[in-house]
Amino acid sequence: RDMQTRVLYSFADLIELRDGTTGEHVKRTSAIVSHMVTYMIQNKIYTDIISLSDLHYVILAAPLHDIGKIKIPDSILNKPGRLNAEEFEIIKQHSAEGDKIIQNTLKTIEDPLYIEIAHQMTRYHHEKWDGTGYPDHLAGSEIPLSARVMAIADVFDALSSERPYKKPYTKDQVFSEISHSSGTQFDPDMVVIVQALRPELEKIYWAETQA
Repeated sequence: RDMQTRVLYSFADLIELRDGTTGEHVKRTSAIVSHMVTYMIQNKIYTDIISLSDLHYVILAAPLHDIGKIKIPDSILNKPGRLNAEEFEIIKQHSAEGDKIIQNTLKTIEDPLYIEIAHQMTRYHHEKWDGTGYPDHLAGSEIPLSARVMAIADVFDALSSERPYKKPYTKDQVFSEISHSSGTQFDPDMVVIVQALRPELEKIYWAETQA
């Protein structure tokens, strides 16, 4: 498992060679997912519909969620500003492209359950609870649980981090935005978990400002 984890994180490093923000983004979001899954296990949240093995694979698959960005042109990945409508449509393809990469490269060497969870997290982490996400416009519990975890971790990191087109939000702004999106962008249960984990998440993102 240790070797498996190192191999998966090397995928994140490969992405970072093309996109300076994605590699660290993958590592931070994986840390959030790990905290969320640990909380779910400890508090027996959704463990009636997902096994402990499944939850382990959710942690292990998290580093792959943005692997599809390998297929996106550098001019879009590294654009120093907001994407226009056409560019946004192109970058949206990374979720489906990442799913293809997983299905084509890992299915002969990985556990089928792991492949299924990696597929779910990669393809569906931009779906929204109200059905307005992409690529398949799933809504509510149609969105796999693993992807609902990944979705909120993904946005949490995006809000908390600097981008070419924006400064990082303050911690109060981040948690306020996450709460505001409960029931629209995010599964309300996932929002409750993130709010419960606020002390742990603050240590990841704002430890230096608290020192």
